[in-house]
Amino acid sequence: MTDDLPKQGRIAGIDYGTVRIGVAVTDESQILASPFENYTRHEAKSEAQWFRQFVDDERIVGFVVGLPVHNSGEESRMSLEARQFGKWLEETTDKPVCFYDERFTSIEADQILHVGGLTKKKRKKRLDMIAAQVMLASFIARNASTETGSLGD
Repeated sequence: MTDDLPKQGRIAGIDYGTVRIGVAVTDESQILASPFENYTRHEAKSEAQWFRQFVDDERIVGFVVGLPVHNSGEESRMSLEARQFGKWLEETTDKPVCFYDERFTSIEADQILHVGGLTKKKRKKRLDMIAAQVMLASFIARNASTETGSLGD
């Protein structure tokens, strides 16, 4: 695993789940994050095919996989699964993967969708990809502020 993602090109944010995977993408300049899709999990062979095609079609240069951690900051059982998925994703796509704290992204995503007036059923259909977008937007904002030194470095 590497924390060195290319500074240009589209990055995909992954909200890992055992049933669905929320996917978001940045623009080429890595300024904006947009929801892309909720991918419903299948067997490993078709998942590998889907992710390889996704990388090719969307010109993805790397991945940020959300790391579900406890409020204390300690990793959870799902953190281990997300790390295993990230390793598989890197091996499958030959693209670098890094991990990013995804605490509270699902709550924030649900609030965004609720404010948008969506029904509970419609919110559930969009939640994972919006959570991926929230996590990816936080990641790119943090990277941008770190590069400019505005985090107090």
